[in-house]
Amino acid sequence: MRSVKRRTSEILTAIPRDLQRRFSSSWLSSDVQLVDVNKSSHLISTRFESLDYDVAENELYTKEADQRDSDVYFRMRVSLARWFVMFLIGVLTALIAFAIDTGVANLSNLKFSIVSYFMDKAVDNGGLCVPLLIWVTFGAGMVLVASVLVAFLEPVAAGSGIPQIKCYLNGVKIPRVVRIQTLFCKAVGVMFSVAGGLAVGKEGPMIHSGAVVAAGISQGASKSFNWDFKLFEYFRHDNEKRDFVSGGAAAGVAAAFGSPVGGVLFSLEEGASFWNQALTWRVLFSAMVSGFTLNFALSWYHGHFGELSYTGLVNFGVFSGQPYNWYELPIFCIMGAFGGLLGALFNAINYRITIFRVKFVHRPIIKVLEAMVVAIVSCAMCFLLIYSSDLCSADDAILTAEDDSSVLQLFCNDGEFNVMSTLTFVTPETAVKCLFHAPLGSFNIPLLVLFSSIYYILACWTYGLSVPSGLFIPSLLIGAAWGRSVGIFLGHLFGVEVWVDCGKYALIGAAANLGGVVRMTISLTVILMEATGNVTFGLPLMLVLMTAKFVGDVFNEGIYDMHIHLMSVPILGWEAPHLAHQVKAVQVMNSPVKTLKPIEKVDVIYTLLNDPKSCHNGYPVVDEVTGQLRGLILRDHLLILMQRNIFREFADDGNHSQLRLRHLRDAYPRFPTISDIPTSILGQGFSIDLTSYMNPAPYIVSDQSSLTKIFTLFRALGLRHLCVMSNGNQVIGMVTRKDLARFKSKTHKSSTQIYELSYVRN
Repeated sequence: MRSVKRRTSEILTAIPRDLQRRFSSSWLSSDVQLVDVNKSSHLISTRFESLDYDVAENELYTKEADQRDSDVYFRMRVSLARWFVMFLIGVLTALIAFAIDTGVANLSNLKFSIVSYFMDKAVDNGGLCVPLLIWVTFGAGMVLVASVLVAFLEPVAAGSGIPQIKCYLNGVKIPRVVRIQTLFCKAVGVMFSVAGGLAVGKEGPMIHSGAVVAAGISQGASKSFNWDFKLFEYFRHDNEKRDFVSGGAAAGVAAAFGSPVGGVLFSLEEGASFWNQALTWRVLFSAMVSGFTLNFALSWYHGHFGELSYTGLVNFGVFSGQPYNWYELPIFCIMGAFGGLLGALFNAINYRITIFRVKFVHRPIIKVLEAMVVAIVSCAMCFLLIYSSDLCSADDAILTAEDDSSVLQLFCNDGEFNVMSTLTFVTPETAVKCLFHAPLGSFNIPLLVLFSSIYYILACWTYGLSVPSGLFIPSLLIGAAWGRSVGIFLGHLFGVEVWVDCGKYALIGAAANLGGVVRMTISLTVILMEATGNVTFGLPLMLVLMTAKFVGDVFNEGIYDMHIHLMSVPILGWEAPHLAHQVKAVQVMNSPVKTLKPIEKVDVIYTLLNDPKSCHNGYPVVDEVTGQLRGLILRDHLLILMQRNIFREFADDGNHSQLRLRHLRDAYPRFPTISDIPTSILGQGFSIDLTSYMNPAPYIVSDQSSLTKIFTLFRALGLRHLCVMSNGNQVIGMVTRKDLARFKSKTHKSSTQIYELSYVRN
């Protein structure tokens, strides 16, 4: 395993100085003495904020809660509204998936038909330059559209969006990740990315698309278009919104793979930090509605109205009559280990490519040009693979797409076609299904090894481009290719009639390769089981994925976690770092902490909010005489109070009569900034009584509390701020998510150490 110091030196030389991405690590001594935070640069970005998952139970909230909780019919309406929102999320996510699927199919068929026509004419005339030029032009043109949407309109729409959604569900607010404009660029861009011939899939982006749908529908408003339908206003809070985003992510998985249960497990395993039983039922309901709606729409589109046989965007076919024997399990585990090695190598190469992109490919026009170069190379390589292959097969000897125009005859005899064209001239989903179910003898080992090697390089190069792209299908396709070659080899070695089935080994290879790249276990096992319609393979798939994860984790982390850390997001893991019990709150907290009085001058509040060094987004309110903690007030609430002139001098009968909880909900999620506050209120002697708006019972810990206990509180309760108290109930510091995320543990040469990452000021 590469040491942190070595990784630090690599990044230091790779990142441009103007981006201020300086990475360093400060190892702690054996007695866990922390280094001075002010003397080092940290690998945690200051531009990412946490979600306010914990509800501020101030007087406004308490008064409204008392009224609505006593109203049985109101509680029923809110409960039904939650289920109705989940229903809408499932339906709309499925309709978006339907639009993406049909869009990819129509664009691909157009490209295939035109290229096939010129290919056949070129073969008769003895030249292939014209079809090659047409193929490359189609690919580059389509990728141009996708990259322009991302590079110039919405950069956060790049990639699959799974790392960003994982961060959001973990409790980190990623800028613009759930905007309508992001959804448009994601949905339209992924159609052109896939149809353009890049080594990408459309399934991963569906998870991001479902999350955006959930975030928008649950709020009943759009700040981007200045729409407010006054619907679901009681859900305008981070805790409610995050729960609905969990349902949207699950609906995206269900639409992509026809796997509702896998979608629920994905939201639980890969994203959600906080979970409850009621949420599980609603998320499952949303996922099942999404799968059913897409199934219904696709059956109508394909002319089989009512025949619900289209379970998702990708259909692997049913694996029936393909049992495995107990003595094959060790072979499956070996394949899982090999997949873990390939996944670790994939992530390591992509890591260095990403560093290169951060250093040199940071202007939008350069990002577009890079995407077009990759598209041209991908199309040219696929063309060369087809041209160089002389393996031909009869029409009925191999599974192809529903439209035979997606395969090529080239130099094969009449009634035959080029086998390599079934892998490179079709969509990646069709190629995966072909490798799973093609009869014995359809492929040979050299062809599969060559294809998987080339596609491996292209997929590694492609992931991270400024285009919407998924990684699931390319990884499955690579694994299915080398997995089928393993099956063919074992067939030659032991005899086909004994127990070897190539499609079975293609499935195991696909799972091993994907597991080695993304390091998912539980959810991916269920997704593949539901996508293949065979529960029998549950145990082999679980063993393969666990083996791939174990082997891959020895060398590096999963691809999504790697990109999250490259973005410097303060994400919290499932457990506290090793030896965290030796670190105390007094060593973790930010101190001295800025505090406010219960009745505070507007000038003092404005100065505090305008000071970037005191921006914790939450400020303790302490007694003016004793200095003891009275409560905690959020920065956003302070800005609302100042914007609406909720001053003590203007109140008629107490200062809280002019503000209601709905005013805070109407401003959510884009609260005013300090620049929105008029400076005319300064110097007037105005003051604000904060007692009605502060949380009178914030979470607190002793200064001797361990990092393990603090981590558990943040992880289990979704906290954003935690006040550190002395023995005399004095506030001596503040702990935030960034303070916890910067502490990591590292095992090196049989010894475990805690080290502290550095902040990135951007």
